[in-house]
Amino acid sequence: MISLNQLNGTGVALVTPFDQQKEVDHTALSKLVNFVIDGGVDFLVALGTTAETATLNEKEKLEVVKTIKEANTGRVPLILGMGNNDTRQLIDTINKTDFDGIDAILSVTPFYNKPNQEGLYQHYKAISEVSPLPIILYNVPSRTSVNLNPETTLRLARDFENIIAIKEATTDFVQIMDIIKHKPEHFIVLSGDDATTFPFITLGGNGVISVIANAFPNKFSTMVKEAILGNNIEAREIHYRFTDILKDVFIEGNPAGIKALLNMREILDNQLRLPLVEISSKTYSRLKDQFNKL
Repeated sequence: MISLNQLNGTGVALVTPFDQQKEVDHTALSKLVNFVIDGGVDFLVALGTTAETATLNEKEKLEVVKTIKEANTGRVPLILGMGNNDTRQLIDTINKTDFDGIDAILSVTPFYNKPNQEGLYQHYKAISEVSPLPIILYNVPSRTSVNLNPETTLRLARDFENIIAIKEATTDFVQIMDIIKHKPEHFIVLSGDDATTFPFITLGGNGVISVIANAFPNKFSTMVKEAILGNNIEAREIHYRFTDILKDVFIEGNPAGIKALLNMREILDNQLRLPLVEISSKTYSRLKDQFNKL
């Protein structure tokens, strides 16, 4: 089981590589896992948004997790993305899942059906009561059309010992500060936005679950470590080296931009599954220039 100290720092939301036939490329996935661990990331996240999880069938999900576990060999903690807008179905999935080699669950707020705050609380309460592993809340209103308000986050953090953290993928710093200021001491607050990770940590955040760390694990995790240590001059210098590329890596959607960068790294083919498509040649060229500068 994961310790709270292991969640401080840089987690990487792993992409799912595909080959030319749009099948999962397990060789490339293993290569990516080793690349980011060798680059210094602190933990891995499987089957998150960046993994194109919505396009994977159940068999593929199991195979992806197996490959990641085998490549990781227990070197760093592994977090498993598990979310659904049907609470009963998610509970059933949790009850049927073999969590061997998994250290915690990352669970996104229910999407599409737009529950109110009490519905969100009851959803996570129900998950907490059946989960054998610690739970990381995942708030990403831009994708789910619902915001997990600070009051609800703090209520969950206080009421359930196994709800240990939140990935806060907003740029609402008033909301972020409310959570950090009033949270229980044990509760971890992680950024879900690469571009604002440096200021996020200076406000008291504990780290990040990152997309860009797929391609730049060493540089980005170094920035996070320096920021956590309070070495803000060093961290700020690295932060500003990333600001231009982070504008473009998400401009045509995630994970299209990061897969282009990983293709430049010769780690994987630049392949996505519909309805996602690869970035335009114009954006690719701009990213290539920024990649070379970094």
